[in-house]
Amino acid sequence: MTNNDILRRIRYAFDFNDSKMIAIFGMAGEDVSREQISDWLKKDDDPAFQECKDIQLARFLNGLIIDRRGKKEGPQPEPEKRLNNNIIFRKLKIALDLKAEDILAILALKDVHISNHELSAFFRKENHKHYRSCKDQILRNFIDGVQLKYRKDTE
Repeated sequence: MTNNDILRRIRYAFDFNDSKMIAIFGMAGEDVSREQISDWLKKDDDPAFQECKDIQLARFLNGLIIDRRGKKEGPQPEPEKRLNNNIIFRKLKIALDLKAEDILAILALKDVHISNHELSAFFRKENHKHYRSCKDQILRNFIDGVQLKYRKDTE
């Protein structure tokens, strides 16, 4: 999945409007315009489409954490310059304050069943021997499950 696809899915899952998206970016210190948001959310074949860079998505996810959990004391975390599905998954887990059981229940909403050990492997450090790369399908199903759980008008 591309960063733009992830941004579109998160926006839809929580039913964020442009103003809310701009506010979330702002919480992490990124000033964005309504036009930038619009261009990031366009389909890939649209002439006005703009690619959302890793650092921009990382700032959005950091802003989502601040929006959902509050600003932490001290210096704010620096946004990652390179993102992967594991980092995105971890940031969503933190933003939503989810435990392993919660994540497994959300995945089950999309008929995805993995073990607790498989799940914990996604949140390990890359150099850990039990680290496992999170595939697009798992992240996509997780975000879709979040939509089912948190967006009221979705069946």
